[in-house]
Amino acid sequence: MSRLWEKGLPLDERVLRYTAGEDHLLDARLVSYDVRGSIAHAEMLAAQELISHEDCHLICDGLRALEKSFGEGKWQITLEDEDVHTALESRLTDNIGEAGGRLHLGRSRNDQVLTALRLYLRDAALDLAGRVEHLLSSIEHLAERQGEVELPGYTHMQHAMPSSVALWCGAFDEGFTDAVAGLMSVHKRINKNPLGSAAGYGTPGLPLDREFTTRRLGFDETQSPVTAAQLSRGKAESALLFEVTLLMQDLSRMASDLLLFYTQEFAYVSLAAEVTTGSSIMPQKRNPDVLELLRASSATSQACLDEALMITAKLPSGYHRDLQRLKSPVFRSIDLAVDSVDIMAYLLEGLRFRPENIELDEGIFATAEAYRLVTEEGMPFREAYRKVAQRYAK
Repeated sequence: MSRLWEKGLPLDERVLRYTAGEDHLLDARLVSYDVRGSIAHAEMLAAQELISHEDCHLICDGLRALEKSFGEGKWQITLEDEDVHTALESRLTDNIGEAGGRLHLGRSRNDQVLTALRLYLRDAALDLAGRVEHLLSSIEHLAERQGEVELPGYTHMQHAMPSSVALWCGAFDEGFTDAVAGLMSVHKRINKNPLGSAAGYGTPGLPLDREFTTRRLGFDETQSPVTAAQLSRGKAESALLFEVTLLMQDLSRMASDLLLFYTQEFAYVSLAAEVTTGSSIMPQKRNPDVLELLRASSATSQACLDEALMITAKLPSGYHRDLQRLKSPVFRSIDLAVDSVDIMAYLLEGLRFRPENIELDEGIFATAEAYRLVTEEGMPFREAYRKVAQRYAK
């Protein structure tokens, strides 16, 4: 196995394990994206007459076959491969011969990695936005089922003003609608084509057509100048993680509300039996573990954002191997968000508010009474405020 950067010199096994890290495991999700980027690159090389059209067909067909066989579980990315890029190119060359060795002309692993990541992030943002739309449907169904049920509105954890299930749902509806918009806005940073920037300084003397791959891969623009590509590493990732963090904070707050509502002291809601767990010692317990884990999940999302920001915070311009460390927090946060959004949508479909247990404190209507004195008796608001307040002075 010859990795893309090897020069025929030996590599200590310990160094390989440390430098490859988790890439051979994490990169499974990037196979189809690296195939797409590589096919676009090969087609551009052929269009520029830098490789023959025959070699281009061999390369493209060979890459598609490898993508298919990977999906069928016929091969895996190993530690010896180091990453998806070596895994594909080495197998491609084994399968089609020296034509496979022509594919890397005019690109570095640096712009290759970044291209695959941006294609993945673009799809990940769209996929997560779609899942949030499904969560919004679950919130809408809950409001349709029980929107008229009265709830106390809280400030400082005290009954404050009248609310309802519809109003409670509406707050989160607006929050998650914002989350969709935020996820879509990240595309501005993601959708720039870095391919052809190579190691960050272009390909002097080689007539690449970067606009060709921009069109082929559906990017909005070609990232320019070439030195901008490596300087931008971590920005699209952190922008996406920021939007994920805001989304997860709203999920966490929803979970916190529902955990409070589910206590015996409140008993405002019931949960479907299949989303609760039991106790290893107490036979009577049905525990809202899903909601507790959802409440904790925003901490992980924020930690992933912080990790991504700190990795790039004080790096000089150009490429540095530190950037490899971005993959883990990015993938971890995206995966957690996908699972969390889906499970909350599922939980809400079986959630029921219990109006028979919901009592509104008499004082909750005090503000409405003050407004009545203003509108019906012409009393100044501050006077009406003091008059109503005297009733609750004890």
